[in-house]
Amino acid sequence: MTTIKASCPVCGDVELTPEQMRLVVCNRSEWSYYAFQCTSCADEVRKPADDEIVSLLKSGGVEITPWHIPAEAMEEHYGATISYDEILDFALWLDTNDFVPDSVIASLSS
Repeated sequence: MTTIKASCPVCGDVELTPEQMRLVVCNRSEWSYYAFQCTSCADEVRKPADDEIVSLLKSGGVEITPWHIPAEAMEEHYGATISYDEILDFALWLDTNDFVPDSVIASLSS
């Protein structure tokens, strides 16, 4: 059985099995991480996982969970943030209208 040594910021070094580890690999490598519940204090510990750590944990039998961030989440957004009142007004408008005209769609996207 494989034993993986990890470090808890409260308890120090702990020994874990691959099943006790969670490895999340993101399409943006700087957002990949591994996590585990400390066997001593029960805190969840989450740490960044670079390519070397991903490779080591994978070779130790830790299952990989892929995480893909959609490209639009990384886009820069301009303009004022939509307010709660604007969302409420739109929802109330939708309650009374069955058809959304192109002019409304155009005004929302500008």
